[in-house]
Amino acid sequence: MDRVDAVELADRFGLGRAIRLSDGPVARGRQGSVWQLETADGRWAVKVPFHQTTEDSVRAATSFQEAACAAGVPAPLVRRTTDGLIFALIGGRQVRVYSWADLLPPTTGLDPEQVGSAVARIHSVRLPGGVPDAWYTEPVGAAGWDPLISRLYAAGAPFAGRLADLRDELVALESWLEPAASLQTCHRDLWADNVLPTAQGGICVIDWENSGAMDPSQELGCVVFEFGRSDPGRARALTAAYADAGGPGTLTRAGQFSMLIAQLGHIVELAANDWLEPNERTPTQTAAEAWIRESLDEPHTREVLNALLKACA
Repeated sequence: MDRVDAVELADRFGLGRAIRLSDGPVARGRQGSVWQLETADGRWAVKVPFHQTTEDSVRAATSFQEAACAAGVPAPLVRRTTDGLIFALIGGRQVRVYSWADLLPPTTGLDPEQVGSAVARIHSVRLPGGVPDAWYTEPVGAAGWDPLISRLYAAGAPFAGRLADLRDELVALESWLEPAASLQTCHRDLWADNVLPTAQGGICVIDWENSGAMDPSQELGCVVFEFGRSDPGRARALTAAYADAGGPGTLTRAGQFSMLIAQLGHIVELAANDWLEPNERTPTQTAAEAWIRESLDEPHTREVLNALLKACA
């Protein structure tokens, strides 16, 4: 970003007179870093993706975010360029801009009623979703887990033993997978680091780039696990608020945890591979280990999910 000119950036997106671009990123995600731009019109979040992409590849997800904001979902507003584009190329870097939100650190202890209501509003935006990606539907499988665990042991990964202990549970969970029953565009990344508390006391849903086809009931299963964990009262409060706000999803059978099982399986697999070969997404083994321990410390076992299912049903 050292080559990105704040004046040019503000001009391209029609943000008013530029005052200051932050000296470094103020946040970093799996897909890019975020910088803060201050102009005469306010503060803006400038997202710099790690890998350049195309307008076509983000058009549907961006339109979904814009529709969700119009439906009352608490989320950053997309700011397009003065030409109506999502990206601008400035100083050789691809950038996009959102309205600024004062976000607090992630926590799974958010008000479950706020979360349930926000997710219901997201699911009220009925856009066609196409075909779900395998990341959200397919298992890693024993044929994937076993060689991965062997590689981790051989490389001396400090968490290899814990993952090996969980291997049978992960394979058993994958037997619950079922196809999506109802498809529409969903956020598909509603974990605690993307549903954040704000300094004003509300919540804000960020990082919509992975939006696409999924079953809203299966996405609800992810949200109930993430923000309910082992607390049946929180799970009931969340699903009740979701239903009261008109959410179309339900959580009545084990197969509705399919997205959770598939996605967390692939996240653990990806984090383990990033530990073996650090990269721009996960630049250090320490970061990769922290990522994988999120699932190892509070695993989504059949016992936990059945308890949540009982509470919500």
